[in-house]
Amino acid sequence: MIDSFLQYIQYRKNYSSYTVLSYHNDIGQFQTFLLSNYNLSIDKAETTHIRDWMVTLRQEKQSPASINRKLSALKSFYKYLLREKQVNKNPTDGITSLKKPQKLPVFFRENEIDAAIGSHPAEENNFTEARKHIILEILYQTGIRRAELLGIKNSDFNFFSLTLRVTGKGNKERVIPISKELKEKIQSYLILKEEYIGNTSYFIVTDKGEQAYPNFIYRIVKESMGQVSTQDKRSPHVMRHSFASSLLNNGADINAVKELLGHANLSATQIYTHTSFEQLKESYKKAHPRK
Repeated sequence: MIDSFLQYIQYRKNYSSYTVLSYHNDIGQFQTFLLSNYNLSIDKAETTHIRDWMVTLRQEKQSPASINRKLSALKSFYKYLLREKQVNKNPTDGITSLKKPQKLPVFFRENEIDAAIGSHPAEENNFTEARKHIILEILYQTGIRRAELLGIKNSDFNFFSLTLRVTGKGNKERVIPISKELKEKIQSYLILKEEYIGNTSYFIVTDKGEQAYPNFIYRIVKESMGQVSTQDKRSPHVMRHSFASSLLNNGADINAVKELLGHANLSATQIYTHTSFEQLKESYKKAHPRK
């Protein structure tokens, strides 16, 4: 039952492997909860069981965002079961997501990113350093997600038009411009990659030439930015926040930033305008004589 749903979202809905894994874990956790507390199979769940699970998750100090993600997985799962006539009703009907406080996205400052990239130069004969350097450059200069970076192939770059094609959420493609300077760095990295690893189709690979995995990228960003920033959160997604904040702070149109980030709705992009305003207030407080 769960396996057929996971196959459906992966092969019919084209969800990413990371989303499929997340759904697998979330639905599996609810299944374990049902068995342990009510001795019920997952197709026998009622609305009260789901509410009870959400209360338990809150008691375990899980965040509203995490609980809402799990609820979303269950909603999709039971909607699928109802359509396939494996259940008579959807037990998630009437259950609303938890309200969560809106947090401003954290970001790295431009001088911190400059310092991190400068500390990992694309040395002529050092593939490992060149890979670190290009990962940081690509994340900051394009604002792509970690999963999108992992999926990039060499053929996704068009050096004539100076563009990068990425596949985002929902298997949607978008084209992102790259600078001439970044193009040259990418080409240098590709030469080193072929020399040290061999001919591989994926852009970012491990030392064994295999497609890189999520924690591989996370570890590089965390370690690199940890050397230059006091920011507690140091992840690839913070690089994405930094990309958006830098564009808006330098006068970019918010609709253009929305398209570059691959956001479906403008509301997802507007949160970065609050970040920009917070920076303006900080500058005001530091500079104005009557602050």
